[in-house]
Amino acid sequence: MEDVIKIMYLNPVGFDAYDAFFAEMIKENKYSNTEVHVTSLNPTVGQMDNLEYRTYNALIASDLIKATRQASAEGFDALIIGCFYDPYLLDAREISGDMVVVAPCQSSIEIALKLSNKFSVIIGQKKWEHEMHSTIKEYGYGEHLASFRDVGMNVCEFQKDHDITANNLFRAAEKAVKEDFAESVILGCTCEFGFFKEIQEKLSVPVIDPSLAALKQAEQAAILKKQYGWKPSRKWSCEPPSEQDIAQFGLFSDDYQFGNRIIVS
Repeated sequence: MEDVIKIMYLNPVGFDAYDAFFAEMIKENKYSNTEVHVTSLNPTVGQMDNLEYRTYNALIASDLIKATRQASAEGFDALIIGCFYDPYLLDAREISGDMVVVAPCQSSIEIALKLSNKFSVIIGQKKWEHEMHSTIKEYGYGEHLASFRDVGMNVCEFQKDHDITANNLFRAAEKAVKEDFAESVILGCTCEFGFFKEIQEKLSVPVIDPSLAALKQAEQAAILKKQYGWKPSRKWSCEPPSEQDIAQFGLFSDDYQFGNRIIVS
């Protein structure tokens, strides 16, 4: 019997209405031996339903780190931070113990660059570009970025009218391929789920769905950890605060209370 892979998919907001949506996506696409807990942050972090603004992003920092520590303590093999901004990814990895932490942007790019040399990212609003561009350059992938193309939509609009969303995403992706010479396309928001196949078939280039990319990268990382012991390094820049300091400063003294949890087994 295969070992169970235990993954947490964390919606990094205090708003849980998206949880069931992602739980259904995961149910349809996970490996049979993967158990996924879809969670959201405690609602005391604020009832923002998106992280489109740096202000919102900053407000979740403490809870996200505490949630990461809690997931590690509960024995998860991997954690997915479910936002394409990859908020506090490196910070979360520092405190994750033996648990691997992945996020949609980095996961999508790693897959895209196995299939192409240049990728474009389709984003909702022009505002997103600056922060995402900074992240991509920090990862070292800037020279592979063909372009950003925005569709003039916010996070909440992507799943309201699928025909409008599909049309907007396709037109932006088509411009990215034909005008910016992108060889692959990444959908730059986890709420752009469900549209990649149609665009991929029409344009005949790889179109990467970030939610699926993160899920599959998490599953693969968990398998590699179990088979080969490839777990997070704790040397030099990856060194976490000592448990002595954590106790002295009273950090993580209480279990973190998630706002919601759906178990997909």
